[in-house]
Amino acid sequence: MCVQLQYIRAIAALLVVYFHAILQMEKLNPDAWITDYLFGKSGVDLFFVLSGFVMWITTSDKPQTVGDFWWKRVRRVVPLYWAVTLAAAAVAFVLPQILKSTQFDVPHILASLAFLPWINPSDPAGDMIAPLIVPGWTLNYEMYFYFLFGLCLLVPVRHRSLAIALLIGSIFAIANLAPESTAARFYGDTVIFEFVAGVILGRIYKTGLSFTAPVVIFAVPLGFAALLFNDYRGFDMPRLITIGLPAAVIIFFATAIRLPDLKAWRWLRILGDASYSIYLTHIFTLAGSRMVYTRVIDILQSDTLFVVVMMLMSTLVGLASYYLFEVPVGRFLSSERQSRVGQAPRAHNA
Repeated sequence: MCVQLQYIRAIAALLVVYFHAILQMEKLNPDAWITDYLFGKSGVDLFFVLSGFVMWITTSDKPQTVGDFWWKRVRRVVPLYWAVTLAAAAVAFVLPQILKSTQFDVPHILASLAFLPWINPSDPAGDMIAPLIVPGWTLNYEMYFYFLFGLCLLVPVRHRSLAIALLIGSIFAIANLAPESTAARFYGDTVIFEFVAGVILGRIYKTGLSFTAPVVIFAVPLGFAALLFNDYRGFDMPRLITIGLPAAVIIFFATAIRLPDLKAWRWLRILGDASYSIYLTHIFTLAGSRMVYTRVIDILQSDTLFVVVMMLMSTLVGLASYYLFEVPVGRFLSSERQSRVGQAPRAHNA
C-alpha cells in the first residue's frame, strides 16, 4: 500500500487534535491570539476519502467474503472504540465534572456502542448528533460505509464502484425525502459522498495512472492550501464542496506517484499507523490538559506553547494506546480467528 497514505493519515489526525486543542484554549483563555486560527476539522474529510480509497484497493483484486471483510473492519475499529467509550462512561458516572461534553445516559451509551446516530444529551440545544466520545461521530459513518461496502462485495468488481455509489446515493435521497429525524439528518448529509469519492479514486489508482514529481509537488500543497483555507473560513456551502473536494484532490495526486518508505519520514508513517489511537484518545488528554492549565501556564508563560504541549501529549498518549492496546488486541483477535478457521471440522465421507 502507498506509504503516503500513512503520511496523510498522520496529518489528518494532527489536524483534528489541533482543532480540538484550539477549542479547549477558547474555553481556557478566549483572548489568546491563537484562538483566532481555528481550523483542523478537515482532517475528518481526509479520513473519509482515505477510507473509500483503501477499501477499494484492498478488495478489488483480493477476493474475500462479506463476513471476512466485516470481521476485519470490526477487529480494527471496535475494540479501542468500545474501550474508550466505556472509559468515558465510567468517568461521566464517577467524575462528571471532568468531561464537559459527556453525560452518563444509558440509551446514549448503548447507541454509541452500536454506532447508531443519537442526539448527544450534553448539547444544550439538543441538536448535536454525536456519540459519547464526540469525535466518534465519524466512526458511526465509517461503520455505515463498511456495512454497505461489504454488501457490495457480492457485486462483480467491474460494477462495484457504481453499486456503492447508487446504494449510498439512494439512501441519501430517501433520508432527504423522509420526515425530519436524527437518522434522516445523519444519513442525508452530503459528507457521505466523500467515501464514494475515495472509492472512485481507488479505482483510478488501480489503473496505474501516475504523474511526474513536479506535478505532484505542485498539486498536493495546493490541495492542502485550499483545504485549510476553506476549513478556516467556514463558507456557508456543503462540506462536500468546500472541504471534500480539496481532500479528494490531495488523495488523487498524492497517490499518483510511487514513493519509497523514506527513513527521514518514518516518524510520520508511525504517526499514521497510530492515527486511529491518536484520534480516539486525544479528547481524554485534552480534558486532562484543561484541568492542569493554570499550573502549567505559569511555567510556560505562553498559550501558544501550551497548545503545542497539548498536541505533543495527545500524540504520545495515542502512540502508547496504539502499541499497548491496539496492536496486541488486533494480533490476538487475528490469531484467534485463524485458529478457529484452522480448527473447523472437516467433512467426512459417508
